[in-house]
Amino acid sequence: MNIPFTPTLANMSPMTMLFVFFILLMMFGAKKLPGLAKGLGEAIREFSKAKNDIHDEILREPVSQPAKQIETQTVQTQSVPGTQPIASQPAEPVTADQKSGTVA
Repeated sequence: MNIPFTPTLANMSPMTMLFVFFILLMMFGAKKLPGLAKGLGEAIREFSKAKNDIHDEILREPVSQPAKQIETQTVQTQSVPGTQPIASQPAEPVTADQKSGTVA
């Protein structure tokens, strides 16, 4: 007959629990043992809370957000007196003949 071994506190016999408690008492002393138990309890509580938060986050339905509308504005240009408007198309490149002033 095969009995599966699962290392949990529930599977420990009372004599084994007493032995473990005695070893812990000898290692840490009577003054530090309550503090260790409190810290262990807080750690287990925090771990359980984080696990539940993650579980709730996974199971939560996604919230549909309304699509953001982008407002477009037309930009009006104003001409400043004494200046030339910027050309909308790039100018043709200047050749060496045009720089020297000779016409071919």
